[in-house]
Amino acid sequence: MFFKSAARFACAMALLSSPWLTAVSHSQTITLGAALQRALAASPRLTAAERDIGIARGQRIQAGALLNPELSYEQDNSFGSGIYRGTKSAETTLQISQLFELFGKREARIAAGQAVVEATTVERQAVRLQILSETAIAFLNVLGLQRRIQILDDQVAAIDRLSPLLQRRVDAGASSPAETGRAEVASALVKADRERTKAALASARRELAVLMGDTSPKFGTVSGRLDTTGRPPSFQVVIAAIDANPQLVRWNAVYAQRNAELLLARLRPYPDVRLSAGWRHFNETNDDAVRLWVSVPIPVFDQNQGNILSAQENLAKTRAEREANRKTLLVVAGRAYDTLQGSLRELTILREIAIPKSRQASEAIFEGYGQGRFTLLEVLDAQASVVQAQLREQEALQNFHVAVATIEGLVGNPFALARESAR
Repeated sequence: MFFKSAARFACAMALLSSPWLTAVSHSQTITLGAALQRALAASPRLTAAERDIGIARGQRIQAGALLNPELSYEQDNSFGSGIYRGTKSAETTLQISQLFELFGKREARIAAGQAVVEATTVERQAVRLQILSETAIAFLNVLGLQRRIQILDDQVAAIDRLSPLLQRRVDAGASSPAETGRAEVASALVKADRERTKAALASARRELAVLMGDTSPKFGTVSGRLDTTGRPPSFQVVIAAIDANPQLVRWNAVYAQRNAELLLARLRPYPDVRLSAGWRHFNETNDDAVRLWVSVPIPVFDQNQGNILSAQENLAKTRAEREANRKTLLVVAGRAYDTLQGSLRELTILREIAIPKSRQASEAIFEGYGQGRFTLLEVLDAQASVVQAQLREQEALQNFHVAVATIEGLVGNPFALARESAR
């Protein structure tokens, strides 16, 4: 069955519902589902995105808060001279005032705040997809390098199997003793390639471990299959699915936010009303009176034209930003899709011609070498051709699945492939 990596996010999503045990043995084999689950649980980027939602919710609550009333105290005609000496002729006023926002300004602020909440919520979904895609790709890199080392191990073993036959030919005088050294050199070069691959594997394992929240790998190997593929849908299907990517969906919320900000800028010149009511006491006559006050600003000089223009441009900018974001995603998806298609064509050639033919030639030459019909150099060259074909197949398979994981990270859903049985 199809390798459930290549970021089979649907399966991974189901696995995410069960708790992950943090105690991991260094010899444990880890699956893609477990790696994805741990990466989501440990990602600081996802935590930061969740905090952004909390921040936006707090701002949304504050946007809907009513303005506080004001309490004031005034004392006139006191501490002067003559009849105003002391407080005998004082007039004291205790007053409360309240500003009333009109024309839907508070509602516009609330709408802008709610749009920010929605934008950050969708942004969290985008971050989650990125983490899943990055972890799947890191997992595939480890899996591919593990397979590469296995192929090189097999090559070393194949060369070493020549040693008894080679020694018999040397003893019989059919081969030069120098051929023993040539076989040792060939084996050493493959071992050197294997050590380089092991170093790359160590780096890939560390990268995967960091994505899962560890400073160093706490797993032994990763488990999965790279040897099966499938037929992808058309690129137009991929393009249509990309429009549902959270990175693009969030622009709907951003547009709503900036539209609300434009409305708020247009409403700001409309005057609000401040009402005041107070109680005034006249010390000189010991009389009391009620004081009423209404204040309305006159928008003669400042009609907020600058902020309105800025909000209009910001709203228009949203469309361009979304389109730029979409084009970037299309470029990434197109590159991954072309890699996917190229890998499939490459695999067809390797599996139908290069690998079987090289194996047939290697077996025939090895058999002929024992009969003295071929030289050691021809045997080593034939074996190297088999290994190179296998390494190319491994690389093409890894590129295929990495491309699938990349596209799944963009479309936000499992990338539907027509399954093919493993060859």
